Amino acid sequence: PDMYPGNCWAFKGSQGYLVVRLSMKIYPTAFTVEHIPKTLSPTGNITSAPRNFSVYGLDDEYQEDGKLLGQYVYDQGGEPLQMFPVMENSENAFQIVELRIFSNWGHAEYTCLYRFRVHGKPA
Repeated sequence: PDMYPGNCWAFKGSQGYLVVRLSMKIYPTAFTVEHIPKTLSPTGNITSAPRNFSVYGLDDEYQEDGKLLGQYVYDQGGEPLQMFPVMENSENAFQIVELRIFSNWGHAEYTCLYRFRVHGKPA
């Protein structure tokens, strides 16, 4: 609920994934990723921020390969809250969405995700 340094979901290394179940099925239209700004970072950098990531729509939580909704880059020099439109339109509505992070901005030990949101139209 807050954006204080360290109040994030951190995972070891630069690759990880997160699966979220939404309250209802939606037709996704966009995603937002949020990280603290450099000015709030005790080190003055945000190398733990996600860099390259993809978002997938899943039919159920056990599905390994979902429908690719887009591939994106979080800009560490941009605004802390960044919105990414769905790039691969789908006829399907999804209640489960997977965020796959492939790299961060250089932190060797961990990657921090402060907030991930899914936007869309109810099915």
